[in-house]
Amino acid sequence: MAELEQRLLMLIDDEPAQTRLISTLASREGWRTVVAQDAETAIATLGTRQGMQLSAIILDQWVPGDDTCNLIGELKSRRPALPILVLTASTSPLLAVEAMRAGASDYLVKPVAPERLMHALRSATTREAPRNELAPLTEKMPSNPDFESMIGAASNFRKALAVAAKAARNHGSVLIEGESGTGKEMLIRAMHAASPRARMPLRIVNIGGIPANSIESVLFGHEKGAFPGAFERQVGAMQHCDGATLALDEVDRLPMTVQERLLESIRKSDVRPIGARHSFRIDLRIIAASNLPLADLAAAGCFMPELLEALGHTKIDLPPLRERVADIPALTRFFLARIGEQPGLRELGITDGALSLLAAYDWPENVRQLQAVLFRAAVFCDGDALTSEDFPQLLNILGSGPSNVAGNPMQESSGVMLYKPDGNLRPLVEIEADVIRLAIGLYRGRMTEVARRLGIGRSTLYRKLAELGIDNAA
Repeated sequence: MAELEQRLLMLIDDEPAQTRLISTLASREGWRTVVAQDAETAIATLGTRQGMQLSAIILDQWVPGDDTCNLIGELKSRRPALPILVLTASTSPLLAVEAMRAGASDYLVKPVAPERLMHALRSATTREAPRNELAPLTEKMPSNPDFESMIGAASNFRKALAVAAKAARNHGSVLIEGESGTGKEMLIRAMHAASPRARMPLRIVNIGGIPANSIESVLFGHEKGAFPGAFERQVGAMQHCDGATLALDEVDRLPMTVQERLLESIRKSDVRPIGARHSFRIDLRIIAASNLPLADLAAAGCFMPELLEALGHTKIDLPPLRERVADIPALTRFFLARIGEQPGLRELGITDGALSLLAAYDWPENVRQLQAVLFRAAVFCDGDALTSEDFPQLLNILGSGPSNVAGNPMQESSGVMLYKPDGNLRPLVEIEADVIRLAIGLYRGRMTEVARRLGIGRSTLYRKLAELGIDNAA
């Protein structure tokens, strides 16, 4: 089968530990890795017989002695179709923008989770159409950890936020379930910020990003000499979060032996590091998150029912984006405003046709994917507003006529959010601004038509535009 054929990856990096890690992770997906320690070696390798067999390149942004963007440009000029993934320790969106404009296919932030790396390689090298998923740019933009940042008016989403807001004020454990990309981590941070433990640290442990044989040590800690390789004593995450909050992301991936130890620690309110002779008392709040329904896993014998009960004092279900399509216009404008604040970018509007295209897609990776797709479109947009043509992959998947799709949700929704995340009505001035933006997009900036359809004079329309800070590319 084609997917079992070994593909060749060139890793441009001079750090031995990292090259071993990337090579090992890539080998799990059938990749063979060749390493170039500097730019000159990488460019020379392209011209060799081995170089002609390359399927992808991973470039560490801190390659010594060379400017990353210049190197990307040089590699792309020699092999235009070869996908280049940039690996960096920086979370600056400006670096992501520069790398993308230079020709990078994706942008990975260290330490990169194994699944993230595998997804990036699969997405960069998949050419089939139509595709079930896009190749989103993983950009890291700072967000405000509060409920106001959780955008959405759909009833199922507002219900989840209401439960979360109430649970945040308590001390019991919380279980958040939802598909990948629905905003579980953001909700965790919002709950911690609204909790009585807000002044104490929040530590998020991604179980899926930890080797299975290291999970127990990461959570419970270990004493020096407890096992081969334990050269120093390590304080576990549970003991580190004494008096604070520990979030366990992808808790569904916990091995059964670790589940048993975790349940015991929760019941006794203590933790015993590996190799330790005694336990330590802890006051700990656990917020667990799972991409899969834990009840189904428990029924299948893959998750302890007792642990599910201990973690799920309060259970919150975050709906996927396809079940709250009417929130897409508000989410889009929110993300575009945040993207416009990043160095190297500017705030953009979006046309009604583009919104219809976004609403017609089913977003398998949910809100995270929408944000990444908007970021990618904004990087390459030359105009003042995003149009359908700024989303070529979506056009390829859906065709050029999303507005003609039967049951298109954008035909059923005004695209104007009436409620705040807490369920209260938004201020009238905000709703009015959204209606005017919607009209400008719908009538393609023809201001006479916009004024006529809104039932106001042109002079009144322009006055409102000035008062609300709207331009005709809204």
